[in-house]
Amino acid sequence: MNITNKVALVTGGGTGIGRATCLALAERGATVVVNYSRSEAEAEETVQMIANRGGRAVAIRADIARDKEVRDMVDAVVRRFGTVDALVNNAGITRHIAFDDLEAATEDVWDELYDVNVKGMFYCARAVAPSMRKQQEGAIVNLGSIAGLTGLGSSLPYAVSKAAVHGLTKSLARALSPHIRVNCIVPGAVATRWWTGREEQMKKLAPQLLLQRISTPEDIARAICAALEQEAMTGQIITVDSGQTL
Repeated sequence: MNITNKVALVTGGGTGIGRATCLALAERGATVVVNYSRSEAEAEETVQMIANRGGRAVAIRADIARDKEVRDMVDAVVRRFGTVDALVNNAGITRHIAFDDLEAATEDVWDELYDVNVKGMFYCARAVAPSMRKQQEGAIVNLGSIAGLTGLGSSLPYAVSKAAVHGLTKSLARALSPHIRVNCIVPGAVATRWWTGREEQMKKLAPQLLLQRISTPEDIARAICAALEQEAMTGQIITVDSGQTL
């Protein structure tokens, strides 16, 4: 897919990987819809950054864990721009819980992480599918995590939710073929605000990686754009982790 003049919706687009992806898409000539749930100021700042560079973007609020809000958001985008050509399912949350503390992985924690990290991605994909099917073209990229590959991560429920994202990607690729492609980018450690308060831990990790560097949001954004653009690929789980999982 040539991104130029396409309409791209990025969930969680106000910060980190989401912001970097919005900027990268805008640089490629896309109209960018910056979704946010709570980070309104950051989302509007992303829009302004794109506008300052001569691009086109709007911010729109929706809690992706709520199906009605997702459908209303996509309806608003279609009314304004005519369609949604590309979806980047970037929004996600975590809880930092010791793996051996099974009691801390409460029902509320499981529900919260699955509602956003898994069901939210499904809701977004389902909402954009009719427009993509109508035009017989569309691309979706989900954001997974190496936690879903290794079973390690910020918490046990988080790792399991990301493994579910990888499975969701393959199932959606089948369900939405042949006109809608669905792939998954799987980052390792990325220098975002998720490391707030643990910066020293991040610095110690870098020399242990094969490439001896922590990925940047821009690294992941370029991979996302490549997956959107590659028309001969669907259902793939693509790891971008500086060799962390080798």
